[in-house]
Amino acid sequence: MPQELPHERVYVRLGVSAIEGVGVFAIRKIAQGTNIFANDKVELVWVDRQALDRAEMTPSQRSLYEDFAILSGDRLGCPVNFHNLTPGWYLNEPPDGDEPNVRVDAEFNFFARRDIEEGEELTVRYDEFSQAG
Repeated sequence: MPQELPHERVYVRLGVSAIEGVGVFAIRKIAQGTNIFANDKVELVWVDRQALDRAEMTPSQRSLYEDFAILSGDRLGCPVNFHNLTPGWYLNEPPDGDEPNVRVDAEFNFFARRDIEEGEELTVRYDEFSQAG
């Protein structure tokens, strides 16, 4: 049996977003209901806001939490190490008036809400993260 190539079971790549900064784009059609990042097994840790308030950090270090943490009450969900940021951490919210094409479940799995076309930017509502966490 041939070995699987690294691009197989990969649905997205990072790119320049018309919405904001860096975005996540489909590299092929993604069928509705697909678990887009099923192979992303980066551990998630929860940090208390009070611990961050006490920590000595540079503004650049603090921006990692501001830009990437999942906000849930007094806790922030982060990759166990910010070097482990995978494409899912770069999803943007859709422009006002547009519906997101990705949803999040309670275990932070990301599913296509509808069929997503190759080249389309993937978007999600950030408040879904807070509800999941």
